Amino acid sequence: MKALVAFKEKLEKRLELLDAEVKETTGMLEMVNSILLEKGFKRGDMNDAAAQAPKEQEVRVEEEGVAVSQAQEAETVIPLRTANEEPLAIIYVDKDELHVLPDENKRFSVKTPPFSQFLVERILARMQEKDSELVRMGQLTSEKMFAYNVVLEGDLIREILFKNVDEERLRELKSSIRWTFEKMYEKSKA
Repeated sequence: MKALVAFKEKLEKRLELLDAEVKETTGMLEMVNSILLEKGFKRGDMNDAAAQAPKEQEVRVEEEGVAVSQAQEAETVIPLRTANEEPLAIIYVDKDELHVLPDENKRFSVKTPPFSQFLVERILARMQEKDSELVRMGQLTSEKMFAYNVVLEGDLIREILFKNVDEERLRELKSSIRWTFEKMYEKSKA
């Protein structure tokens, strides 16, 4: 029993440390986002913008509820990276709109799997179908329906625009886009 109690205390301390690290990292990300917006966000290498951020600055993170409500009101820039920290794209969030800008050093083609098969046909089409059904049932106006547009240069993806995106869809889109672009990047390197 003593060993279990000691192990439990060790786990609780570890959770406290991890929670503090998450809060600190979230605060730093918000600081970087605000610097990017302040300096006038430009497409390109995120490493340059991150290098301009102050190296040592105390960041205080308020309760999660306050941070979330501030993020909803402000514009946000979310970098998408591979597991190896290779930049893939940047998501620019403005209220209920998203602008996904692929990294300029990468060549993402709409023909590269799993873009069309997974992202467009499974994720985006499903979101549109769900909203179409809500419009048919009168629970959603057509102006509030989820919409997207893929901006191409030839067959290269230059930008993906999304309208009427709530927080739940933002999380799903962020995850799906990161996974899709990472798989496309792996295929383009091969």
